[in-house]
Amino acid sequence: MISDYKKRLSYLAVAGAAAYYGASKYIQDSKIQLVVGQKDSEEGIEKLLEQCPSLTSNEAKLLPTPYLCNGILQTIYCTKIALTTDKQSDITYDRESMTMSDEGTVSLDWYPERTYMEKAERKGKPIVLVVPGLGGSAYEYHVRCTVKQLADNLNVQTVVCNHRGSGRTPLTSPRLYNAYDTSDLQAIIKYMGSKYPESRLLCVGYSMGANLITRYLGEFGDEAKLHGAVAISCPFDTFVAGKAMNARGYFNDWLFQPNLMATIKRVIRRNLQVVQTSPLNYDIDAIMKAKRMMEVDNLVTARAYGHQDCWDYYKAASSAEFVDGIKRPFLAINAEDDPVTPVDGVPQGRFAKNPMTALALVKHGGHIGFFTGVTPRIWYIDPVVEFFQAVLQ
Repeated sequence: MISDYKKRLSYLAVAGAAAYYGASKYIQDSKIQLVVGQKDSEEGIEKLLEQCPSLTSNEAKLLPTPYLCNGILQTIYCTKIALTTDKQSDITYDRESMTMSDEGTVSLDWYPERTYMEKAERKGKPIVLVVPGLGGSAYEYHVRCTVKQLADNLNVQTVVCNHRGSGRTPLTSPRLYNAYDTSDLQAIIKYMGSKYPESRLLCVGYSMGANLITRYLGEFGDEAKLHGAVAISCPFDTFVAGKAMNARGYFNDWLFQPNLMATIKRVIRRNLQVVQTSPLNYDIDAIMKAKRMMEVDNLVTARAYGHQDCWDYYKAASSAEFVDGIKRPFLAINAEDDPVTPVDGVPQGRFAKNPMTALALVKHGGHIGFFTGVTPRIWYIDPVVEFFQAVLQ
């Protein structure tokens, strides 16, 4: 009897020690790793980060939702709830169409509605431009949550850019968008500046949208018309991301690629007549039979932009080297377990050398996931709000 009792105590002690070790490691892994550019003058991002407790306080951490404890689960959940509406994401947009120089169309979804900007008390209010990723739009859950929190808590005007063909934006030109052509983004920023000259413009982008923002800021340096920006799950090295996206495995073969391809093919079907007017004579049958993004990039993107193949395009699209030229406060947030844009492609060394940039790395967040809490909520929204609030002060 005593022997059995001692055995039970031993088992409980071992279980308790294992649970304690597991919990300690879980909390330790949840701490934020910050890479901050070396300060070489009075200017720099360090003072702004001091006003971002979710990144720099002793309690700063991302404890992932227990049942979303790795990057694949986080990414799947983000995709699964894309069209969910709850009190954190329940908003109504005011849409504006914008025609580009080649007659292509992008749509701008405003929240609150544009008429607010015409009111005397709203004139000069800062504007946050949101740029979704490949196949993304203003209607994705994470975009709506971010927009609502920014508008409600930071008292800014928000506007989401829907790329050509995305978010039910009609294709009015056979030219599509890609991961490095910033011409549409430049046109939108110029338009905002001319229509609302008293408003400071900030920007937050996701994945491919983050890549475009990074390139824009690096291309224009001191001439960039943004006052600050945040990049969520930016690939930086799109060649590395391209290999990860197209690697064989359960996640890509059965989850990520089928979902992405369904979105791309839906855009093609809705705008088939316009796509067929391209002088490149795209092979529509081959596009509709494609099972992986690299096939579409070979058939469409690489040809449209003069590349030998998708891999040549992926090399050209990278934004890593543009980090060096950024002259505006720039915060990037990435996860070490991102299955789509691997941490291997994140140029940590470049961030460490540029005093206007900071990189926040979390252990578990997946691709645009970053869910925390038993009832999942998006962790990175707090750092985004805090960072923009610091920039605007």
